[in-house]
Amino acid sequence: MKKILLLSTGGTIASVASDAGLVPKETGEELIKMLGKLPYDIQVRDILQLDSSNIQPEEWKFIAENIYKYRNDYDGIVVSHGTDTMAYTASMLSFMLKNINIPVVLTGSQVPINVVLSDAHDNLRLAFAAAATCPPDVYLAFHNKVMLGCRSVKVRTTNFDAFESVNVPPVATVSSDGLVFNSEHFQREHDGQPTLNTKINSHVSLVKLFPGFDPNLLFAMVNSGCRGIVIEAYGLGGMNFIRRNMVAAIGMLIRQGIPVVASSQCLYERSDLTKYGVGREALLEGAISACDMTSESAITKLMWALGQGMDVHQIADFFDTNVAGEVTLK
Repeated sequence: MKKILLLSTGGTIASVASDAGLVPKETGEELIKMLGKLPYDIQVRDILQLDSSNIQPEEWKFIAENIYKYRNDYDGIVVSHGTDTMAYTASMLSFMLKNINIPVVLTGSQVPINVVLSDAHDNLRLAFAAAATCPPDVYLAFHNKVMLGCRSVKVRTTNFDAFESVNVPPVATVSSDGLVFNSEHFQREHDGQPTLNTKINSHVSLVKLFPGFDPNLLFAMVNSGCRGIVIEAYGLGGMNFIRRNMVAAIGMLIRQGIPVVASSQCLYERSDLTKYGVGREALLEGAISACDMTSESAITKLMWALGQGMDVHQIADFFDTNVAGEVTLK
């Protein structure tokens, strides 16, 4: 029997109805009891009891520390987590837990486990199966799919098929044959021993560009303590430079030592600042391309890079490095 640890953090999966709405109350042991018999030696630790809207950088560090602490005692670790910020947590854990030596699988549900037609049971069973069979890495398991954590995005609010693997296929899917691994997925080469590094700087901003956006707002953010910005630009990464000159603003910020990362508002495919003039101008001013990274992965990668004390040029090089499978480089 594979020995697997469940770290329970709350979320919808553990919620019960109350006068204040759904609130996390179920323990990890109660979650396991509702699953019935499983072919694993499962141990449980309740480390948080939060709606994932309340999971923030302090909780990311705490979850990462617990995973690192118990990594050598188990064959895999499952983290039950609320769905709303689970993609952010999965992305950040991918950077905080470099070269993790066991599979770490996050999962949750759209409906509490104590509801008759809940998706929680299948998602938990899938997560345990993934923790028992996947290569070492950080994953997110949901609705018959196992995805790399740093490629996962929540795309639906109520449908059970709430998460998608963006710009890469899922690592594995469930069929009548069981857990079927995708032949396009390959195990990343780990270049050393597992390390825990939770130093981050969360004074960053994620901005969605829209027609009429005032570039002066970027300077207001920096004056309020923002140390880095991810901009969801148009299409391949285009930004306006007529009247409201976003491109010039980015250049000024870069020269002030504030990294500006350009991603796309489009969920799928990459940003490419070289194709159009509106992208090339931003690139010439020093904008950093996020390529095909998710916004969740881009913002957490920026937090982690700033936490290491990297300057603008080092961050540009870091974003041109595939750390955890989060980016496809040419």
